[in-house]
Amino acid sequence: MLQPELKVRRDKIRALMAQQSIDAALITCNVNLIYTYGRVVSGYLYLPLNAPARLFIKRPNNIEGEHIHPIRKPEQLPELLQECGLPMPTKLMLEGDELSFSEYNRLAACFPEAEVVPCGTSLIRKARSVKTNIEIEIFRRSGIAHAKAYDQIPSVYRPGMTDLQFSVEVERLMRLEGCLGIFRVFGQSMEIYMGSVLTGDNATAPSPYDFALGGEGLDPSLPGGANGTLLQPGQSVMVDLGGNFHGYMGDMSRVFSIGKLPEEAYAAHQTCLEIQEAVAAKAKPGTVCEDLYNTAIDIVTKAGFADNFMGTEQKAKFIGHGIGLEINEAPVLAPRMKQELEPGMVFALEPKIVLPGVGPVGIENSWAVTADGLEKLTLCKEEIIEL
Repeated sequence: MLQPELKVRRDKIRALMAQQSIDAALITCNVNLIYTYGRVVSGYLYLPLNAPARLFIKRPNNIEGEHIHPIRKPEQLPELLQECGLPMPTKLMLEGDELSFSEYNRLAACFPEAEVVPCGTSLIRKARSVKTNIEIEIFRRSGIAHAKAYDQIPSVYRPGMTDLQFSVEVERLMRLEGCLGIFRVFGQSMEIYMGSVLTGDNATAPSPYDFALGGEGLDPSLPGGANGTLLQPGQSVMVDLGGNFHGYMGDMSRVFSIGKLPEEAYAAHQTCLEIQEAVAAKAKPGTVCEDLYNTAIDIVTKAGFADNFMGTEQKAKFIGHGIGLEINEAPVLAPRMKQELEPGMVFALEPKIVLPGVGPVGIENSWAVTADGLEKLTLCKEEIIEL
């Protein structure tokens, strides 16, 4: 990662710190280290308000450079900061929503004279919610690789497959195009492996996770995604694998069919495409997230599919979510969400309808908010493709 880009990101965090009179931050969680340093390390990035950032690193031991210092334990931090000529912080920010209780208290105890505040998670997530030009370019490149993998999906289908066998082949396509595999999700109770392939009534299965559609999964220890259902004629198959090709979580869903589907399925799919078109036309800087959700509800209600929108037995109460180094970033397109879109925000829009006995239909694409509207970042065929 280029140093000027990292400085832009750090300065975004510093600007928010200054608003709360925070004079230093100690950053140690993986995603926030990627954002501020460009890679995962075991250690601590110390971010003063008015001085260059310092990296105190435990592992790996082969990183050297200006403002980089080896460290064995956090208790060494005060002495090392003094050796660097930096004053002790008076108000120190930690990642309160991500650190364990014991790690938070251990880090706080290293600075007994400082006021330690736990707002680091929310403040850094706010900074991350508006992407830089380089971050959006990373999304564009990821979208190209994502689409290249999806375009090959029909070639790996074989009659008699289960959803699991099909999912494995699609996952292989994604990995061969450079997908890193891990799909990072914010929140301790949110877990997923690459994404999901859902067919038939498995798409109606209620989920403990706050995803648009869950699926039963193969085991109660990871209840999401394919469950071994045989792919049969008249069923739809939704492929929703995350596009983590360069550390950023692109999101895209496409629908395939085993033979022809009932006409209702094509009508429902078209309704989702109309929702996407209407939301994309309305979304621009200053648009309130709740208004976009309501636009979707109006269209799906008039089309007669409201009872099956975003689930059946258990409905998701959103139509889109922010994406970045994790999914479930800001903004969220949901009821009561008064946040306004800003240029540089990136989100996934995913209107989906589940038809019992058939399966899921709908669409999901990643979008960047521009100065006057939206840019679609995931570009490939959007109609239902017969396998």
